[in-house]
Amino acid sequence: MKFFDAILGKSSLPKPKTDGLFAISTASVTLEANLGLRPGKRAGICFKPFESSMYESASAEIQELLQYSCKETGTSCKFQKDEYGYLWVVLSDEEFEDLVTNIHLVSEQLIESGFGERILCAVYRFQKAEKEQDAIYWIYSFKEGNYYPFVPKAKRDRDSSLEFRLRSVMDKELPIEKNEEKLYPLWGMPL
Repeated sequence: MKFFDAILGKSSLPKPKTDGLFAISTASVTLEANLGLRPGKRAGICFKPFESSMYESASAEIQELLQYSCKETGTSCKFQKDEYGYLWVVLSDEEFEDLVTNIHLVSEQLIESGFGERILCAVYRFQKAEKEQDAIYWIYSFKEGNYYPFVPKAKRDRDSSLEFRLRSVMDKELPIEKNEEKLYPLWGMPL
């Protein structure tokens, strides 16, 4: 089939990589102890919009699954569109491990439902202990299976030097994206 797909101009997208998702759970200890970055109480998973009937079906499945999971963990969840029209499942929980577990659950449900190619990223919010408003995000790319930091500043600028430092410090704890061209900023996140 790959031969005919190539001739007809079809290409199959790589399967999303979920293996590295749980690495952020243990890395959060190092981030807090060595860098003073506390895990936030919110995380999200972003995916491309669906056609309306597909969205309703996938959304119903995910909501049903999350209702059960969130009941067990005390996590709250909501579906939200960002300013660019991308869909987010936004999770809130006091326990960071519950956020990581539920992000994994959502991604696996999307993959099992045949929507794996629509998953873009998972995002975990961290902040400096003394500055609640300064957000530092760790973004997990499902396509690459790697993490990278995103540190937004005012006027849609980013703190590239802090991002570089964070990548180098966490290189041994997280699968870090090495290709700088793939370190996309995510403006307008509902986190």
